[in-house]
Amino acid sequence: QVQLVESGGGSVQPGGSLRLSCAASGGIFRLGAMGWYRQTPGSQRERVATITSGGSTNYADSVKGRFTISRDNAKNTVYLQMNSLKPEDTAVYYCNAQTYRTDWSLYDYWGQGTQVTVSS
Repeated sequence: QVQLVESGGGSVQPGGSLRLSCAASGGIFRLGAMGWYRQTPGSQRERVATITSGGSTNYADSVKGRFTISRDNAKNTVYLQMNSLKPEDTAVYYCNAQTYRTDWSLYDYWGQGTQVTVSS
């Protein structure tokens, strides 16, 4: 069983910054791509940023230049540095991870979600 534990959410004023983290633990043989997604009430979950095991990144157009995704493979942890936050960034942020077992079968896991609120 693999668990993803998120932390770092909270409330911040427009223009402020937050740093989210997500640590994976449990029966992990190899950790693949990881990413951050967000969702607001009544909306579909959208991809914010992803990062492969090799460090290649991809961002939603709405966050390019403001958010940075990174990972520490030794700690099985992915981060999302969020700068210049806007009210429209308000959402529940979910961590996602692809994991491999020893037979190289692939499994997908999600974190519990952490609330990010940007308001004045």
